[in-house]
Amino acid sequence: MKLESLSPFFFPFVALCFTVATAATFTIRNNCSYTVWAAAVGGGGKRLESGATWNLNVKPGTRGARIWARTNCQFDEAGRGRCKTGDCGGRLKCKAYGKPPNTLAEFALNQYKNLDFFHISLVDGFNVPMEF
Repeated sequence: MKLESLSPFFFPFVALCFTVATAATFTIRNNCSYTVWAAAVGGGGKRLESGATWNLNVKPGTRGARIWARTNCQFDEAGRGRCKTGDCGGRLKCKAYGKPPNTLAEFALNQYKNLDFFHISLVDGFNVPMEF
């Protein structure tokens, strides 16, 4: 195919495809002086000692997603257990939202006019300080 024969709409279309297909990575860092068990829907969960990080890859177009910290958790080797705050059905890797109280980072990617939306919410209570 010769370059002269390409439609003038080809390049904007290609650029749009790459823009829509880009995922996001959130780096979650525990700045608390104690251990927290980070959780995300969709994304799972992970134990984070003080200063530790977790890179969470999120698909483009994700909406209604949450990240939160759970406290005072105990899990067995299979990832079953409980948390005092933010528990998500007794699982290390969450598949559902956490039980209050829990401070929430909520987000939606590539939504209206290709914008990303995010905020911190205390609607489910407060359990750890958080910034987004």
